[in-house]
Amino acid sequence: MSFGFGGCFSTTPTRFVPICYRWFGSFNFNCNKSLITPLSLSNWTSSSSASMSTTTATTTASSPTERPVVESPKPKQQPWLIVGLGNPGKKFQSTRHNVGFEMVDAIAEAEGISISSVSFKALLGKGFIGDVPVMLAKPQTFMNASGESVGAIVSYYKIPLKQVLVIFDDLDLPFAKLRLLPKGGHGGHNGMRSVVDHFKGNRDFPRLRIGIGRPPGKMDSINYVLRPFSKQEREELNFTFQDGLEAVRILLLEGFNKSATFVNSAKTLEQLG
Repeated sequence: MSFGFGGCFSTTPTRFVPICYRWFGSFNFNCNKSLITPLSLSNWTSSSSASMSTTTATTTASSPTERPVVESPKPKQQPWLIVGLGNPGKKFQSTRHNVGFEMVDAIAEAEGISISSVSFKALLGKGFIGDVPVMLAKPQTFMNASGESVGAIVSYYKIPLKQVLVIFDDLDLPFAKLRLLPKGGHGGHNGMRSVVDHFKGNRDFPRLRIGIGRPPGKMDSINYVLRPFSKQEREELNFTFQDGLEAVRILLLEGFNKSATFVNSAKTLEQLG
């Protein structure tokens, strides 16, 4: 499957427009510094201090000769990186091609994570889901160069690929249907193709696909992925985002298998009706 949209789904490499002069929300992208300044993890704190604790020693008062009991520290958890794929700018907001961005926004809102830093050509936020540290990312490189941003983040923070979840739109899934997979190819999606390329061909990382369905009639894919959602579609998609949020929580806290079982057995709003 191959699509052509401003380079987003084209199989032929195309130039993408630099975004360093663009405004995105309240962020002024600066070519010299803001897109390459790494997000500091030094102040990463959690309400669950046990997971981030250092070695502590406690002495019992029952006997003066009794040795202190030293509790072994729990190793610091490496953060998960959750990436939503999409295109920056108002022109592409609320379109089918940007559901990856929207899913990450839904996670950020539900978990109280502010996506307010600009690093590695991405909008980034850090926080926790339960006691698991997470980093949320929305690459600002345009879709067909997503790997440029994602690869740099993974390399800098040394995040294991098994803890990199990429969320993106999929024409081959029915609308608002989710599918969670542990690994796989790019399926003709150039955003995913770029990510795999920047992982040096490694495809062993989980991905959450969000179905946007096939174009109606003879409409081509280029126009279809740029279409906004109808009121009914938006209602169904918001329901899907709730399932996606729960799937992410299960993935991080209980493991891939339980999350995949939940996702792959979830019913759409239409089916529930």
